[in-house]
Order: sequence, then structure tokens, then C-alpha cells
Amino acid sequence: MWGGRAGALLRVWGLWPSWVPGRRPLSCNAASQARSNSPRCWKCGGSPGGPMGEDVLFCPQCRALQPPDPTRDYFSLMDCNRSFRVDTTKLQHRYQQLQRLVHPDFFSRRSQTEKDFSEKHSTLVNDAYKTLLAPLSRGLYLVSQTERMY
Repeated sequence: MWGGRAGALLRVWGLWPSWVPGRRPLSCNAASQARSNSPRCWKCGGSPGGPMGEDVLFCPQCRALQPPDPTRDYFSLMDCNRSFRVDTTKLQHRYQQLQRLVHPDFFSRRSQTEKDFSEKHSTLVNDAYKTLLAPLSRGLYLVSQTERMY
């Protein structure tokens, strides 16, 4: 009975009827706290993430491109070890893999929001690739990230 859009909204908001087995209704404050602690899809309201650290570009429910994570560093984005030595072949493959997923050309028929997210993702991937590819910029970036930690 609680399937479809109504059930999805109840799950997203964290509000369930008291008679639904295994669920207890949450107060409005608890529901808003639950939403603020975990990222939600901007389009369907579902939970796009799995375990922490999992690479989440698209919502698994509606397949909408999600906004880029501003806290993510270039090494984790490009799936490289945080060190001066980088496998440039692996870096190039990861760059091509990400661009096949987020390049703006693939989002021409999507909503303006997804087009904007695509441009941001693509710019981030380009910047990460250029920075990690060149030894000097990679070293400077590594030092800046180390300083940021302390």
C-alpha cells in the first residue's frame, strides 16, 4: 500500500504510519536531522550513497548525476595513492573513464541542473588529471594537501 511516490516520500522524510511493521514514526526534528546527516539525491530524494568513501556520481534510484563533493581531493577522485609516484597509465585510464561518465556532451538532453553538475564534474576531473599528471604540479598539490591536514 505504501509503494510508489507516497511511500518514497514517507521514506525520504522519515515519516511512517505507526502501524507499519518495523518502523516507528519520527518527529519532524528527527526527520530533518536524518536528512542533514546523510546526502540525498537532489532529484528523487533517495539516498545516493552507500558506505562512506564509495564513489557516488549517480543516484542508484533515478540515475541523476549528483553534485560533486567539494571535500574530495584529486588523489581519491582519480583513484591514486596519495604519494608523489603516480602510475600515469592508470591515471589516464581513470581520466577517460570519468570523462565518459560526466562529460557535458552526454547531458545535452538532461535537465539544466544535471548539465551544470556535469560541467562542474568535468572541470574537476580535468583539473585533477592535469595536476596529477605533471610531477611539479603533483608535488605542489601534495604539499598543499599535507599543509591543509595540519
